[in-house]
Amino acid sequence: MSVPLPVLRLPHHDPALPLPAYETVDAAGADLRACLPEPSRAAGLTLASLDRAAIPTGLAVAVPAGFELQVRPRSGRALREGLSMPNSPGTVDADYRGELMVLVVNLGREPLVIRHGERIAQAVLCPVARAAWTQAEALDETARGAGGFGSTGR
Repeated sequence: MSVPLPVLRLPHHDPALPLPAYETVDAAGADLRACLPEPSRAAGLTLASLDRAAIPTGLAVAVPAGFELQVRPRSGRALREGLSMPNSPGTVDADYRGELMVLVVNLGREPLVIRHGERIAQAVLCPVARAAWTQAEALDETARGAGGFGSTGR
């Protein structure tokens, strides 16, 4: 299934960078690229161990009503370099029209350089079901009950 997702290149977007794209036929996520400000494009952005930053993409999107755009870490970079996201997955709501930013954290032991144009995250378009919150006097019983955080074992 394909859902149209309008993408706007913002004035500071590097026209040499492609729009987000799926790298394989069955990929769930489209890769997002770092679009660093002009002065930092050559050197990149260095993140010390445990540093966080909001990385610009230079793009804005119009997520359709009834959907969210989830922004997730790329597994290869997370494994090799420790590049992750402190709010994973990040959510872009259907009514947001600002720049798509990627919140990253360097969980590696060494400094990590984010280079202009590098694929830094992936975006997955997901349907959203809205809950109709209603107050209850009691909840139905289950085998698990109130057990949480490891209650089902290893």
